[in-house]
Order: sequence, then structure tokens, then C-alpha cells
Amino acid sequence: MNVYETLKSLNIELPPVAVPAAAYVPYVQTGNLVFLSGHVAKKNGKAWAGQLGKNIDTAEGQQAARAVAIDLMGTLHAAVGDLNRVKRIVKVMSLVNSTGDFTEQHLVTNGCSELLGQVFGPQVGAHARSAFGVAQIPMGACVEIELIAEIG
Repeated sequence: MNVYETLKSLNIELPPVAVPAAAYVPYVQTGNLVFLSGHVAKKNGKAWAGQLGKNIDTAEGQQAARAVAIDLMGTLHAAVGDLNRVKRIVKVMSLVNSTGDFTEQHLVTNGCSELLGQVFGPQVGAHARSAFGVAQIPMGACVEIELIAEIG
């Protein structure tokens, strides 16, 4: 099954590339690698604001990370023209806006990682990953994720 058939079966429609909120570009390709800038979680078209451990729980954080994965795939599609060209999701780095005593950043980030694995399959979608707890993210967003992909 190709990536777009999988997305359709999951009722996922890829969004257009978001306009950068500051002085950067949404993606850069060098050789066979595409680096996607950090994407903040959005809900109803606005930053999905909140802090894990304060007013957002792990389950909602996972939903936010899943929403980021969809936005990342939309940007990746714009960068490469065809998601079936992706040979490997190489790395995901996740920043989770969380209180000092919240320790489930890795579980929040699973919302992104699991969807990428589901869409691209285990050979392409399995990736290296980092998940950090941070004091704040732009616009008060609860999660920000960046991605590196290898293109064939």
C-alpha cells in the first residue's frame, strides 16, 4: 500500500505548509536528507496551548503530537513532491512544554512516532528520537517537533 492510500484509510488529509512564524524556512534539503523545522501543535488552526503536568495530561499531549505528525507530513510532501520517495524517517526531536515534575515526554512523543510508523510502515517509519521537557514553547504550544527524513 502506498503512503497516500494509508493516509486515506486513516482519514488524514495533509495540510499545506504553514507560513513560518519567524526568520526561518519550513524545510531544507541537502543531498538525500530533508530537515523539517519545528512544527508546533495546532488545534482549530491555533497553537495548541498548555503545559503537560499542569493543564494537559499525557493522553491529550499524545493527540497534540499526532497532530504535529500530520503537519510534518504535509510539509514533507511539499518538500519532496511524493511521500512514497521517503526511504526513511531518520530522526524526530520533540520538545514538550512541561512542568518540572512531569516525566512522560517520551509517552507524549509516541503520538507522533506511532503515526509515522503506521503511515510509513516499520521499515521506513522507525526512527531515532529525542524527547525533551522544556519550560516554554513559542505561542505557548504544548508540543513542538522537528523531523529529518531520507529521500530516495
